[in-house]
Amino acid sequence: MKARRCTVPHEKQRRPDDPQAWLDRARSNLIRSRQRMPDVYPEDLCFDAQQAAEKALKALCIERGIDFPYVHDLARLVTLLQDEGQPVPDAVREAGRLTRYAVLTCYPGLDDPVSEDDYERAVAIAERVVEWVEGHVETGGETPDS
Repeated sequence: MKARRCTVPHEKQRRPDDPQAWLDRARSNLIRSRQRMPDVYPEDLCFDAQQAAEKALKALCIERGIDFPYVHDLARLVTLLQDEGQPVPDAVREAGRLTRYAVLTCYPGLDDPVSEDDYERAVAIAERVVEWVEGHVETGGETPDS
């Protein structure tokens, strides 16, 4: 998936209750998660992948008028959407795997190091979540993968 560029200039940022504002941030984190550079920990890139998925899911909550807690637990956010009647495909439910990157891998020694496979899986999951949410928020309706 090729994410769209985040093109909103800072002086034209959207209101925080606009789901597009959250999607803009999700896209920004997704772009950062793909930036492999020397001396950048894959854990930090996975954190950005987690943040992309989290902000995208919260964008959909806003779109649906669902109050959400400010938590990093992606399985909880997915469950919240499902409890409110939003069908969530299996590929998006995998977002729960990213939760560990929001806390445990941010600090030295709290979790095992992130492998190349872990990193690639995290980015792939985040891409699927952002793409799925974009389809729902931008169309305001169902997509084939509801």
